[in-house]
Amino acid sequence: MTPARTPGPTRRHRPLLALSAIVGAQLMLLLDVTVVNVAIPGIGDDLGFSTTGRSWVVNVYILAFGGLLLLGSRIGDLIGRRTALMAGVAAFTVASVAGGLATGPATLLAARLLQGASAALAAPSTLALIATNFREGGERQRALSIFSAISGAGSSIGLILGGALTEWASWRWIFFVNIPIGAAILLLAPRHIAETDRHRGGRFDISGTITGTLGISSLVYAFIRVAEHGWGDGQAIGGFVGAVLLLAAFLVNETRVERPLVVLRLFADRSRVIAYSCWFLLPAGMFGVFYFVTQYMETVSGFSPLRTGAAFLPMTLLLFAAARTAPRAVARFGPKRTAVCGLLVGLTGMLWLATLDPGEAYVSGLAGPLVLVGLGLGFVTMPLTTMILSGVEPRDAGSASGLLQTFQQIGGTLGLSVQVTVFGTVVRHGGPDAFAHGVIAALGTAAGFAVLACVLLATLRVRNRA
Repeated sequence: MTPARTPGPTRRHRPLLALSAIVGAQLMLLLDVTVVNVAIPGIGDDLGFSTTGRSWVVNVYILAFGGLLLLGSRIGDLIGRRTALMAGVAAFTVASVAGGLATGPATLLAARLLQGASAALAAPSTLALIATNFREGGERQRALSIFSAISGAGSSIGLILGGALTEWASWRWIFFVNIPIGAAILLLAPRHIAETDRHRGGRFDISGTITGTLGISSLVYAFIRVAEHGWGDGQAIGGFVGAVLLLAAFLVNETRVERPLVVLRLFADRSRVIAYSCWFLLPAGMFGVFYFVTQYMETVSGFSPLRTGAAFLPMTLLLFAAARTAPRAVARFGPKRTAVCGLLVGLTGMLWLATLDPGEAYVSGLAGPLVLVGLGLGFVTMPLTTMILSGVEPRDAGSASGLLQTFQQIGGTLGLSVQVTVFGTVVRHGGPDAFAHGVIAALGTAAGFAVLACVLLATLRVRNRA
């Protein structure tokens, strides 16, 4: 099958402007994973969300994002990566307007669902466009380094931006701020980003999309029901049973269709399997850290939204600095050693967070562990990405990148839902400091995910230093 050729850009290619559009799109999509965290108390009060139900403001976005990423990657193959990026960004911007104008829980969740689906269309094209728009060697490595740094720091930047906008304006501006960003990307992309080849042939894996997305959705819903109603809830039990059946059907489907959403040969390499597993486990812990530390600061410590966002600034700065340093560490020590060291540093910070005392001040109880978490995470992102993409055939590069982001988003969704379940179980048993103890228990669960990632990565044999 010969791919259809598409025309390149009509104007002179300017790498800096092309990278600005690609990285801007990645940052906008990642910001919306966490930018709402700081605003959740205000959103919940204004729109009438329950305490545990508020997590759906985060989960519904991540769920659509992660569940549709593989389909978004396949669409990018068919229509071109630049076209897919622009279509996703345009739809995301429209959904952001709807979110900012929401008048109730249903309308806000619908807007978040559309945001997640739009992000799933745009996100798989970012790495692919860097590969096709930047020359192999120093130019591409510099672009990937900046992309990895922004990707690693995106979630914590979202907390800072969300705090500032909520404090100075309104929680609605965490959505409206996407309008100028989206407009700038749509202006730059057609002028400075070259289109990729369009690969015709094969059908959409509709059955895989339906069974996979519904299976993950059912699993997340079941955990949220447990958080609100306990393990004996009939709907929760039904959700778990439905998830098992749907995900089993998904796996069977992927072995039979012509163009599966999941290219199973990518899992033939043990190193890649472990790296994918770590990309699942790390967000499973980190999404909970962002969510529950934010709730702790505002509810227990009494921080304003702006102060809460500013409290994550040291973490963000160190994460960004570490991500920019990681390529040199990988070149000297190899991806496995760099990732293991980063994981251990981050794990130390997460375990420290799990020992919080409800009366402890920010400097003594939160600043230190957040700095360690940021430093550790900054050294993990790029090595794991290198391990996943190393040795991948060109025909599978898009699928490998889409699968990486899928594991990241679904891991975060399921991890957060598990931690919400732990939190809800503790809170239901009451006590004077029930909320604080629930947060601490959830953070302990987050650290458990990081422990599993460390154990898995430690079992990987070092084959080379590249």
